[in-house]
Amino acid sequence: MKHEEILKKLRDAGDYVSGQELCEYYGVSRTSVWKAIKQLEKDGYVIEAHNNRGYKLVEADDTEVFSKIEIESCMDTKWIGRKLVFRKETGSTNLDAKELAEKGEKSGALVVADMQTAGRGRRGRGWESPAGKDIYMTLMLRPECRPEKASALTLVMGIAVAEAVCEVVSQPCKIKWPNDIVINNKKICGILTEMSAEPDMIHYVVTGVGINVNQTEFAPGIKDHATSLILEKGEKVNRSKLVARVMHYFEKNYQVFEESWDLRKLKEKYNALLINYGQEVRVLDPKEPYDGIAHGINEKGELIVERKSDGQTMLVYAGEVSVRGVYGYAV
Repeated sequence: MKHEEILKKLRDAGDYVSGQELCEYYGVSRTSVWKAIKQLEKDGYVIEAHNNRGYKLVEADDTEVFSKIEIESCMDTKWIGRKLVFRKETGSTNLDAKELAEKGEKSGALVVADMQTAGRGRRGRGWESPAGKDIYMTLMLRPECRPEKASALTLVMGIAVAEAVCEVVSQPCKIKWPNDIVINNKKICGILTEMSAEPDMIHYVVTGVGINVNQTEFAPGIKDHATSLILEKGEKVNRSKLVARVMHYFEKNYQVFEESWDLRKLKEKYNALLINYGQEVRVLDPKEPYDGIAHGINEKGELIVERKSDGQTMLVYAGEVSVRGVYGYAV
């Protein structure tokens, strides 16, 4: 009997559940049930015990338990995130996930942390990672495709985050190609995918996700460009449930992705979420920046841009793309 199983049972009941019922349901002794209840209380859960009625989970609106047990009790996936490593504090969940991969952990392992001390974004940029506020997680995968296909996983994760966030807030949640999630033209999430591979074989891929959930203040350098779910929604958001919903959508989209190992069956969904779609963009090409109109992505995840200077269709594979109106003109 796992503690998250009892937690889920109490939560689903919404009322008292007798100790005898729990014993019979899990095939364990009353002592085992009692010990599980006590452990849940140590983890921060409030559980009422009544001699004649049993146990009842009390969930206050102003409290949140963010833990391995809580996240596992919210999960409904078949294999994604079922191996869960939770840390109150870590350097980087991407580094932790790489370590799991190097030790032979199976595909689908998820690392979640309450705080990072060395969080990173794209191009080595720092990612502010305070405790008790946001989501920092990394999913490790072993896709059976060629290495050049793996970059699309950033976009698959982007769809999953956007779909999960859309359940939480009423405002439209959009994707700024390739890896930013935005609400009201401000960034709430960044995604960083890294890979270990040989020319024709992937050892593993780690996709890190940082979501601004309950953070209300940002550093001067990013406060004009960043927002959080609590600022947009006006109330706190349960991080454990959101982690589980992101994994729910990722598993569904990944199943579609692995049918062809490209985005041909997901690009319509992605383009519907793309804030760049039909908008003027500035492509910061190292050789020569240019302006154009974005026309969505292709099956490889490349951004299709019609260059304004000559009408030529350009395929943007990597690099920065700025969009007018989205946290300024240049990032």
